Amino acid sequence: MSPKLRWFRRAALVATLLCAIVVVVGAWVRLTNAGLGCPDWPGCYGQVHPSQVAEIAGDAGAYQRALNEMVHRYIVGALGLFILGLAAFSIWNRRDPAQPRVLPLLIVVLVVLQALLGMWTVTLLLKPLIVTLHLLGGLTTLSLLWWLALSPERRELKAAERPVRNLAIVAMAVVTLQVSLGGWTSTNYAAAACTEFPACHGSWWPDMDFVNAFVLWRGLGIDYEGGVLDGPARVAIHYSHRLGAYLTALVLLLLVAGVWRRGQTVLTRAAGTAVLAALIFQALIGMNLIWQGWPLWLGTLHNAGAAAVVLAMVALLRSLAPRPEGGQIRVRPR
Repeated sequence: MSPKLRWFRRAALVATLLCAIVVVVGAWVRLTNAGLGCPDWPGCYGQVHPSQVAEIAGDAGAYQRALNEMVHRYIVGALGLFILGLAAFSIWNRRDPAQPRVLPLLIVVLVVLQALLGMWTVTLLLKPLIVTLHLLGGLTTLSLLWWLALSPERRELKAAERPVRNLAIVAMAVVTLQVSLGGWTSTNYAAAACTEFPACHGSWWPDMDFVNAFVLWRGLGIDYEGGVLDGPARVAIHYSHRLGAYLTALVLLLLVAGVWRRGQTVLTRAAGTAVLAALIFQALIGMNLIWQGWPLWLGTLHNAGAAAVVLAMVALLRSLAPRPEGGQIRVRPR
């Protein structure tokens, strides 16, 4: 690896850490009900800093909510500049055959889309579909930056690893679906719809309204702060996320077993172990969230746990996408 490319990977790692902070702080803003702390965008009550918000809004608590939201926007702005720098470097260093060129530019496009979703989150009054897409966009940005930060192994993919790679791709799709359900649960304020675990309202199949639970668009002008769904619809969302967690855990456990059995390198097996550790961490947080009555710090940590699972999965997929010296990935018998 050339010195320039090595610095590019290090810068991508810094951007990954900054993006992880953005994801966690974004969850904290949402859980502190500060998503509409600033009713305009990109400023806050027409200001760069919300120092006069309490006087303008006539609410002593408005300043803290606005400050929470603006801190998130400040960090997002710093991340955006960092990503632009990575894209510019990739163009400057384009003569290096190992330099990623397309992906940094795609991340810039994704950040622009994220900025639009952030604006619509405010202007459309926390519409669940927009907020969920904003969450998925943040995790996608995090995943792509992490992929850039990781150097591909210089080896050939062995035939024994091909089924594991295929299962890892399926598992990533399952994780994405589960994260989407988690975002839908949070944005519809359905996290506390079930106060028991593993049962819900004393039943293994409580009263649920799936028809209204997954309506993606309900028109304009509706303020979704606090949620608009009734109890059975929120229970349906919460329980769907819980059932999805069982499926995700099963798929990831099968994947980890396959990695330990067929993985050909220490890096691949270490990535599989990281997936297992992140899964256990997230499961413990999820159960304790319910048992402890949804404290803010655990709710924020639950979002961080989701990011950890995604990062571990990306690391595993990266280890299963080696780059032979010849440049083309070939599957070679063991």
